[in-house]
Amino acid sequence: MIALRNSKMILGVVSCMALIASMALTAVSAPVPEANAVPSYSDLAASKARKADLEDQLAGVKSDLADKIVELNDLTTNQIPAAEKAAEQAQNKAEQAQQEAEAAASRLEAAQKDKSDLEQKIKETGEDYDDAHAAVAQVARDSFHGSNATDTISMVTGAKNTNDFIESMQSSAAVTRSENTAASDAASAKSTQMNRKDRLAAIERQIASLKAQAESNAADAKQAASDAQAKTAELNALRDKGNQQRSYLESQQDQLTSASAKEAAQIVMMQSQIDAYNQQLAKQRAQMSASQQISAAGGSQGSTRPSGGSGTSSSGSSGSSGSSSSGSSGSVNSGATASGMNYSVPGNCPQGSSYCYGHSTGNVGNAYPWSQCTWWAYIRRGQLGLPVGSYLGNGQDWGNSAIRLGYLVNNTPHVGAVMVFRAGQDGHSPIYGHVAIVERINSDGSILVSESGSIWQGGVHWDTLYDAPDHQYVHY
Repeated sequence: MIALRNSKMILGVVSCMALIASMALTAVSAPVPEANAVPSYSDLAASKARKADLEDQLAGVKSDLADKIVELNDLTTNQIPAAEKAAEQAQNKAEQAQQEAEAAASRLEAAQKDKSDLEQKIKETGEDYDDAHAAVAQVARDSFHGSNATDTISMVTGAKNTNDFIESMQSSAAVTRSENTAASDAASAKSTQMNRKDRLAAIERQIASLKAQAESNAADAKQAASDAQAKTAELNALRDKGNQQRSYLESQQDQLTSASAKEAAQIVMMQSQIDAYNQQLAKQRAQMSASQQISAAGGSQGSTRPSGGSGTSSSGSSGSSGSSSSGSSGSVNSGATASGMNYSVPGNCPQGSSYCYGHSTGNVGNAYPWSQCTWWAYIRRGQLGLPVGSYLGNGQDWGNSAIRLGYLVNNTPHVGAVMVFRAGQDGHSPIYGHVAIVERINSDGSILVSESGSIWQGGVHWDTLYDAPDHQYVHY
C-alpha cells in the first residue's frame, strides 16, 4: 500500500512537471502580439480633461467657431502625433525591408560568382576533377616528403633572437593548422560533393532558392516603401488641414470677446504653428539632399552642415508676459529696439550675424549635431532675428557661455529667449541638460516652448512648463 501511494505520488509529480513544461513551451512558442499604437487609459483621460478645460474657456463663443478651435486642438494634440508615430514606424519597417532585400541580393550575387568560378575551373581541368580529393592528397604528400626538423633548424639558424625564433615557430604552426583544417573540411565535403559536376548542381539549386528569396524580399521592400509613403502623405494631409484651420481662426479672432477664449484660441494656434515647422524643416532637408546629389553628380562636394534655418518664422509681441509669436514673416525687424527686458521680437540681428546688440554673437554657422535641442535653438533664434552662438556647448552650458560673450542672461522669461535646463531638470538629460525656445508666456505664468531632441529625429515639438523662475534665459 505504501509502495502504491509512493508510486501515485511520483506519478502525480511527473504529471505536474509535464504540465508545467507544456505550459512553458506554449508560452515560448506562442507569437508575441505586435504592439499597437493604442493610447493608454491615462492618456485618454488626460486628453478628455484638456478638451473639457478648453470647452470651458470657450464658453459663450459661437458654436461653429468653438468647434473649429476644438477640432484644431484635437488635430495638433492627438491626430497628428499618432500619424507621426505611424509614419515613423512605417519608415523604420521600410528601411529594414530594404536592408534585407540588399542582403538577399548580395547572397545571390556571391552564389552566382561561385558558379562562374567553378565553371571556369571545369573548362580548365574538367567537371570530374575532385578538388576535395586533390587537397587531401597534397597534404599527405607534404607530410610524407616534408621534414619539420629541417624547417626547425632553418628557423634556429635564421632567427635574430629568441623572440624571433618563437614568433617563427608560432607562424609555422598556424600555417600547418590552417592547412590541416582546410584538408579536413575538404575531406568532409567529399561525402556530399564528390566532384565539380555535383558541386555545380548544388550551387545551381542554391541560386534558384536565393533568387526566389531575393525577389520576395525586393517585393516586400517595395511594398514597405509604398506603405511608408502613404503614412507620410496622411501625416502631411493632417498638417495641411491644421494650417488651413489655423489661418481661418486667425482671421476670426475679433469674434472672441472674452480674455480666456482669446488665450485658449491663441495657445491652440501656437501649438499648431510649432508643429507646422516640421513641414518647413522637411522641405529644407529635401532641398539640401537634392543639392548634394547635384553637387555629387557634378564632381564637387556638397556641404553637410545643417542650414541656419529659413522659411516662415514668428513675429511676436515684445512684451514679457501674456505674449506670443505668430506665424507671420521671418524677415528681420530693422526697427526693433532693445532696452533691458523690453526688446522686440523679431529682433534686428540677421541670420548668421557675428556681431549684434553691441557684442560678438559667436556665430560662424550651425555647428550643432542634427536633431539635437541645440540644433533647433540655433535655427529658431535665426528665424526670430535674435543672436545665437555656434559653440555654446551642451544645453546646460548655454547660459554661462552666453554671459561670457556679452548676452543678457537672467531668470525672467521672454518670447524668443532660449530657456536653459540644468542637467536632469524637468526630466531632461542628466548629463547634458537641455534648451528650448520660449514661444508664448501664458497668463497663468506657464510657458509654451518649441524644442527638438535626438529622439524626435529632426522633428520639432511643443511643451508647456510651469517652473519658469527656475530656469536661465538667454535674451540678446
